[in-house]
Amino acid sequence: MGKYLNPASIMFQESLLSEIYVDKSGLIRYTNSVIRTKQKYVCVSRPRRFGKSMALEMLAAYYTCEEDTEKLFRNLVIHEDPSYEKHKNMYDVLMLNIQNFLSKTKNAEEMITLLQKQALADLKRKYHDLTDIDFTHLDWALEDIFTATGRPFIILIDEWDCVFREYKMDSDGQKRYLDFLRDWLKDKSFIALAYMTGILPIKKYGTHSALNMFTEFSMTNPGAMAEYTGFTEAEVKMLCEKYDRNLDDMKLWYDGYFIENSASIYNPKSVVESILQNKFRTFWNRTETYEALKEYISLNYDGLKDAVIRMLAGGSIGINIEKFANDMETFSGADDVMTLLIHLGYLSYREDIKQATIPNKEVSIEYMNAMEDVHWDEIVKS
Repeated sequence: MGKYLNPASIMFQESLLSEIYVDKSGLIRYTNSVIRTKQKYVCVSRPRRFGKSMALEMLAAYYTCEEDTEKLFRNLVIHEDPSYEKHKNMYDVLMLNIQNFLSKTKNAEEMITLLQKQALADLKRKYHDLTDIDFTHLDWALEDIFTATGRPFIILIDEWDCVFREYKMDSDGQKRYLDFLRDWLKDKSFIALAYMTGILPIKKYGTHSALNMFTEFSMTNPGAMAEYTGFTEAEVKMLCEKYDRNLDDMKLWYDGYFIENSASIYNPKSVVESILQNKFRTFWNRTETYEALKEYISLNYDGLKDAVIRMLAGGSIGINIEKFANDMETFSGADDVMTLLIHLGYLSYREDIKQATIPNKEVSIEYMNAMEDVHWDEIVKS
């Protein structure tokens, strides 16, 4: 086992041993269905605290060929699926968190260099006895290893979009990063599945995307990932019954993220914290996304302030999400800003009526905090 190549399943074990664990292993049913198909490229974007990293840890534990993880999945729903045995512990898994590399470098170019260096080091440790492996570039090494072993790779990438969030103005660095991902991943026979997670959908340049091979699942288009986006009503009801919590209060505070067919999704991290602490309050962490909320509402694009006031009063706003450029810098009006806020989790979007709302009381409080910080004093007083 390595740091990045076939990492140990300890993080998934910790999830299973936690006081509250909601079984989302049905996700594996979908990933198994697209392995070795043209749909093997999957990009899932959703807000912070919605279980993206936990899902990757589960996938890594299931697919890794260096550990028998049968005992971890024995009591989960995926265990009864016909595809379970076919793919369990059958692949080399390369799992990378882009944020970890970005935090140790000064720009996108340095980050790419460090990522390749670390991933190649893991590959060398495992496959040092193979001859004719070209470790000059990551994709070359993976291709040579696949040719020698016949075993394809599962590529898992967390925080894939952090370059676009932290280097918002560096268009050259962003393009270099997208080109790196394309050259590494696109049309590669050594990949059985490539699964990326982040907050933002894939950035597009002009009329095309460098990563157009990916099927995208987002807060505005959850598709087959809808029930795995957060906690469902049935899951929260079960937890409330088990821990004697009030479902109506839980709904008021943490529900309101609408997905396919107008079904509603709860914020999973906040539900868990509320149950464990036996209180209803905001558990929203003031991260970079909170700073983005303050920044964009203070600009008041095209009547954005009026829209926020209306939504805080319980109303909804019709918006066009189609023009959003999938970054945190390119805006042509209030619709683009509100679309970004949907992806950050500060708004909910109903695709059937094409309208946005503030999802729940927890997020409303964050708007109030942000408005105080940007000195919308008259609105806060009201």
